[in-house]
Amino acid sequence: MRLFVLGSAAGGGYPQWNCLCPVCRLYWSGDTRVTARTQSSIAASADGVHWLLLNASPDLREQIIRSPPIVPLAGADDAQSRNSPLGAVLVTNGDVDHVAGLLTLREKQKFQLFGTAGVLDVIAANPVFSVLDSACVERKPVVIGEAFEPVPGLEVEVFSVPGKVPLYLEKGEVDVGEEGEMTVGVRLTANGRTAYYIPGCAAVTEGLRERVRDADVLLFDGTVFADDEMPRAGVGLKTGRRMGHVPIDGEGGSLNAFGGLGIGMRAYIHINNTNPILVDGSPERQAVEAAGWQVCHDGMEIAP
Repeated sequence: MRLFVLGSAAGGGYPQWNCLCPVCRLYWSGDTRVTARTQSSIAASADGVHWLLLNASPDLREQIIRSPPIVPLAGADDAQSRNSPLGAVLVTNGDVDHVAGLLTLREKQKFQLFGTAGVLDVIAANPVFSVLDSACVERKPVVIGEAFEPVPGLEVEVFSVPGKVPLYLEKGEVDVGEEGEMTVGVRLTANGRTAYYIPGCAAVTEGLRERVRDADVLLFDGTVFADDEMPRAGVGLKTGRRMGHVPIDGEGGSLNAFGGLGIGMRAYIHINNTNPILVDGSPERQAVEAAGWQVCHDGMEIAP
């Protein structure tokens, strides 16, 4: 199995275009301890030829251009005028930073679009996504808990994790932490290796801990380090948990929640621009590394 991190940041990327939070200020001032990151997405393959895209970020075109494994030349022959190694796309929720990039994939390339029925219904309800020609793009609902093979040799299963509906669908009292079709994690299996991709998760439950036990790789929601990070930075009123993201630190945080489970590699992905783990050498980065975690960066390659 090969995993390639196209984007490692949360919605808006890092730095955000209009943000002067302490972490973004470092980038704007030229601090070499921080590096720009695009919005969360990975690609997975069992053979290095056929690739599954997991989440289509608004930065997708830029991500493809700078990602050698998934550029059109890979595996193409001279007779083909359109040929991407991306044979399928799976979206884990309906958030803007995970579906807006589908609009980039409208240039008559055949692929299959996978998602839960609930998430695909959200996409179908927005007429802008009709630019994905149904003659080229087959929408395929997946059933939670049932394995499927979107590209040769790669077995995939989606499972519910605590989450919520996308921000643009929030009305009245929001049920944060609900487990259903609107937020899922992904199990990837190929050639005897298993990886989990969970870019959004509101809480670490005992069931989730047991599910990922003995995994070779866990890529997990690293949106905020502290639950009140955004209010303290002066860039928002919502806590991490209110946004549907469990914090790294603090009571119930993810930092120590996956210890003792025999997981080969643990790495944070979907990292908000306010999160100080983006800063090399920061106390927060040192804390996650001391606990056995890595911090994903764009272009990171993982071979479990």
